[in-house]
Amino acid sequence: MTSTRKIHFISIGGSVMHNLAIALSKKGYQVSGSDDEIFEPSKSHLEKHGLLPSGLGWNSANITEDLKAVILGMHAKEDNPELLRAKELNIPVYSFPEFVRSQSEHKQRIVIAGSHGKTTITAMVMHVLKHLNKEFDYMVGAPVQGFEESVQLTDAPVIIIEGDEYLTSPIDRVPKFLKYEHHIALISGVAWDHMNVYPTYDDYVKQFDILADNTPKGGTLIYCDEDNLVNIIGTKERADVKALAYTVHPYEIKDGQTYLMTDHGMVAVKVFGEHNMQNMAAALTLLKRIGVAESDFYKAIGTFEGAGIRLQLLAENKSVKVYQDYAHAPSKVEATTRAVKEQFPEMKLTAVFELHTFSSLNKDFLPQYARTMRSVDEPIVYISLKALSLKGLPEISEEEIRSSFSNDKIRLFTSQEELKAHLLQSKSDSQAVLLMSSGSFDGLDLSEFSHQLIT
Repeated sequence: MTSTRKIHFISIGGSVMHNLAIALSKKGYQVSGSDDEIFEPSKSHLEKHGLLPSGLGWNSANITEDLKAVILGMHAKEDNPELLRAKELNIPVYSFPEFVRSQSEHKQRIVIAGSHGKTTITAMVMHVLKHLNKEFDYMVGAPVQGFEESVQLTDAPVIIIEGDEYLTSPIDRVPKFLKYEHHIALISGVAWDHMNVYPTYDDYVKQFDILADNTPKGGTLIYCDEDNLVNIIGTKERADVKALAYTVHPYEIKDGQTYLMTDHGMVAVKVFGEHNMQNMAAALTLLKRIGVAESDFYKAIGTFEGAGIRLQLLAENKSVKVYQDYAHAPSKVEATTRAVKEQFPEMKLTAVFELHTFSSLNKDFLPQYARTMRSVDEPIVYISLKALSLKGLPEISEEEIRSSFSNDKIRLFTSQEELKAHLLQSKSDSQAVLLMSSGSFDGLDLSEFSHQLIT
């Protein structure tokens, strides 16, 4: 192995960072990394590929003159000793989106962005392309069935990228999705999020407008026509840019099964909810743009089972179904709860939503959740007191939750044991239970607990 193939990851435990490390290792790079905390599943994945650091913490000695590059994760700080040492030695420092861009110079770069739906749309596109045996690279923010890793970098002619609007790195405070220099961009929806870095609604929306404006001449912008903000962005005049709008794919539900209504007949699909039907239309519009026939799309999409932790069925019996979802932003909470109620209208819907992100736990942001759980028969909010403490935020009362959500039925829990006891005691003969969080309910084993709920 030559020294020019050595790469070090600062903050290797991140969701995308560890998958990129694995992808580069598979490509023949000599990869090392460090972090001050590494959680599952990153820990097991890194260990499996021989990339798990021998210990936690930062050490400037990890940065040596023979490194080709250092890849810096968002979790690190500006004064990280390894970062400072890399600068001292003039070693190139990349954020992961910058490095992915450097590896994609001669590819058609497709970026899928939006406050909600981007992971699922990316996963749908990946699923169809794989079904059709097309060569492509990808980067997606969640596990996708049929793909061992969530990052792949080969010599494929195209790369499908889930474009995140969060900051690039501690030393580069612009959105990640601006770093890829796309040829095709898709924007699924815009709803204010990440209050800690975009303090106003306008700050947040502006990033998506910049993404659209960065579409090159001869490029394509695909946008959701039903989202008012995205419609404004998408219909803006841009020289020599092809703009394509999409809406919800026509569908119907029969006996708890969702069918796409197409010119090729009814197509049964394994995902459900109006928002997912919108995602279907987005994926179809994009794939047609890169040469996939409509009939081939419908042949492939029927076997798509969803992206990881997106309306993922954890357990079920004849009368109870338990789902998990990553929903945390207001638009996601509303779309996810509505989808489950629409699919199973006769079932009692119990939805537990953990306020976990900085924005969601901020009292100034909380009113954004007004009426987002109106489809829910038994709405519950969970707050980890540990998470509040770590973020330096004050406690939130049940009255404040009910007022912000405009919902007097909501109950607030701050104890995992009390939440579990309540859900087990309030079980119904016909019930759908939806567990929504970008956290972990204070480390609750959702798989084990979901099976308790159906026994």
